[in-house]
Amino acid sequence: MIELNNLVKNFGDLTAVDDLSLTVEKGEFFAVLGPNAAGKTTTIKMLVGLIAPNSGTVKVCGFDVQEEPMEVRKRIAYVPDFPFLYDKLTPWEFFRFTGQLFQMDEEDIQSRTRDLIPRFSLEPYLSKRIESLSHGTRQRIAIVSALMHNPDVFVLDEPMVGLDPHHQFILKEVLKERAAEGMTVFLSTHQLSVAEEVADRIGIVHMGKLVAVGTEKELLDRSNNAALEATFLALTREESDVAVERQLHQG
Repeated sequence: MIELNNLVKNFGDLTAVDDLSLTVEKGEFFAVLGPNAAGKTTTIKMLVGLIAPNSGTVKVCGFDVQEEPMEVRKRIAYVPDFPFLYDKLTPWEFFRFTGQLFQMDEEDIQSRTRDLIPRFSLEPYLSKRIESLSHGTRQRIAIVSALMHNPDVFVLDEPMVGLDPHHQFILKEVLKERAAEGMTVFLSTHQLSVAEEVADRIGIVHMGKLVAVGTEKELLDRSNNAALEATFLALTREESDVAVERQLHQG
């Protein structure tokens, strides 16, 4: 479903993503972990077509993101940590607008949101302008609008930001349900507990590289640790130490 092949992205002298390759299968729940500035968001932006790689390719459902963007957009949904919404619209107007973009008729829009709106506790806000709503409520609106067209691939960048514990739980449940139905989930998070709870596989990104990937058990076995937190710290610290040594030798 998702194929990242030798992705490289440079910003001037900075290599934000460094020869990253990864395949995520249909129906897989994949979580990406990494320190700040590790390259997670840059990778996601290349995956959804917001920025182009300097080299390498991205395919979603067999379509090249750069060469066949419209085919990809029909099949993918994306929610960033701070989603852009049209502030002057109400949530219901935004859902209708989103549905119409995907050529959904009114009946489809009604049926696709019938379960999602109450699950994300949005009924009291449907007629209020989005500009008046909290960040957490806006986040829930973005999630519902992204799920409306039943995407084959759902990409989320730090989706728990702004969500209270109840709606974090709801989101995890919905994503697990959709993955079980065949939707591929690609989620970036700083919360190791989220990755432990929901992910089929976990990737750890550091300094632009995919330094480890596997099930939680495989990652723990690799580092001889009993907790994902210790594994994460060991892997990222190890990579940092190597980078420092290289800089010292180059100097």
